[in-house]
Amino acid sequence: MLKKEYIKSKNVTKVTFELAKDELPEVQTVENIYLVGDFNEWDQAATPLKRNKQGSYRVTLELEPGRAYEFRYVINGSHWCNDWAADAYNPNTYGADNCVVEVPYPNGSHPAE
Repeated sequence: MLKKEYIKSKNVTKVTFELAKDELPEVQTVENIYLVGDFNEWDQAATPLKRNKQGSYRVTLELEPGRAYEFRYVINGSHWCNDWAADAYNPNTYGADNCVVEVPYPNGSHPAE
């Protein structure tokens, strides 16, 4: 699940990435989940998701508006999975799809326009 909130004073969009408990792939035990994407150079240790009381995992990032970002989740360091509520999907070079989150400017226009 993706939730977006534009922060005009900072000219960023807060994007919350969440994997609900019932959306988790079947793995024996979830030890950790990381968000990887072009916003963190696909670094598998840069952006951990935190587990909440309901058993879902989430993280919120501040992203620059006016572009789309590709991302995926990595569970336990080896199991790659997608967010099935992403805005779009792009094929990657490994034969799978990357998720896409679109972060437009509010009202579709750049603030300087």
